Amino acid sequence: MDATTAAASGTDLTLWITAGAIALLILMSAFFSGSETALTAASRGKLRAAQDRGSKGADTALKITEDNERLIGSVLLGNNLVNILATSLATTLFTGLFGDSGVAMATLVMTLLVLIFAEVLPKTYAITNPESAASSVARPISLIILVFSPIVSAIRAIVRLLLRAVGVQTDPDSQILAVREEIAGALQLGHSEGVVEKEDRDRILGALDLAERTVEEIMLHRSNIEMIDASSSPREILKQCLESNYTRLPVYRDDPENIIGVAHAKDLMRAMYETIANAGDRAAEALEEFNITEVMMKPYFVPDTTTLADQMRNFLRKHTHFALVVDEYGSLEGLLTLEDILEEIVGEITDEHDPDAEHQVKAGDDGWFWLDGAMTIRDLNRATDWSLPDDEANTIAGLVIHEAQMIPTVGQRFTFHGFRFEVMEREHNRVTRLRVRPLEPVSG
Repeated sequence: MDATTAAASGTDLTLWITAGAIALLILMSAFFSGSETALTAASRGKLRAAQDRGSKGADTALKITEDNERLIGSVLLGNNLVNILATSLATTLFTGLFGDSGVAMATLVMTLLVLIFAEVLPKTYAITNPESAASSVARPISLIILVFSPIVSAIRAIVRLLLRAVGVQTDPDSQILAVREEIAGALQLGHSEGVVEKEDRDRILGALDLAERTVEEIMLHRSNIEMIDASSSPREILKQCLESNYTRLPVYRDDPENIIGVAHAKDLMRAMYETIANAGDRAAEALEEFNITEVMMKPYFVPDTTTLADQMRNFLRKHTHFALVVDEYGSLEGLLTLEDILEEIVGEITDEHDPDAEHQVKAGDDGWFWLDGAMTIRDLNRATDWSLPDDEANTIAGLVIHEAQMIPTVGQRFTFHGFRFEVMEREHNRVTRLRVRPLEPVSG
């Protein structure tokens, strides 16, 4: 009798120990699940702000999230280990209690327990308070990463070998979350939900794109550059500067390719005024002897492959707003100003000298949009919320020519990328005016 009682007590103790181990493993699974969600959802900006306030947890969270692949690999490894072990113990427990039917019962019970207490509950809490949760779990997770690091590294190597075997190349330094895409996706989602204004979205995305775009994409083409001929008379030069909409004009000698300087209208008129004022009765003669090369600035040339981010930094460092763009052979391609780069962020900047600039896209009552052929595809997409591709051409006219594989004539129509294009005006080989409209959705 005593032996039987002792055996029963031992069995009960084993059951309670097993049940306690299962409960502990479910808690560990909840910890891993919540930690993964908190550390991947937490804003690095908010964590950095907490770090500046002296939070050690935020400091650790920032460090371990620098390598997201190792972080998530360690957390997933720990989570899978405890889930599998918990399921194995539950199967043993229920089999001992209910026989063969215990396997099915263990599967059902563990599915519910893991789903509710180890997945939904901790992840819901973590996504509600990601920064505080990430700071709290950062230290124990850092120890787990340290312990599992050799295993995770081996697993990563095996995965890459398997992917390479089937022709998939991976970047060893790639991150699971790309910051630029994460921000862009959040902005697009916010705009679609009405939380982020279109103008705010465009400005932030424009700033993010500066490092990806080159000066060639937004420069004023050489065919549209207004220049001063150094051999012109001072009166002609003065008249040209007064009639021009621009304050800075390139100066060339003999050939427009031979740029020798850049004249600022204010410097030019100040120098001419001083020449006339100091000449007294010889004012007319002194003006005719005026030499523009004495007041012009040295030209600043940049290669067409320079990124907009780099060029903006160069402008700020050199304290200049004006650059001439050249190709790899040194030939003049176009002209770029600091304002052109800023317009990629804030949109078109207009003043009293270019009132038509704000009306680059004119919508007709018939659904057609009238465009200048030189308008960039990016500006059109920004103004209309379209998504015309700009990888093969920078301007609307360039896109039409690329898709048509010819220089179209006036009146020709083309359909591509879900839009209808019609050429309205052409000068020589340039499409100067066209209209476009989205295709009507096909019914039925």
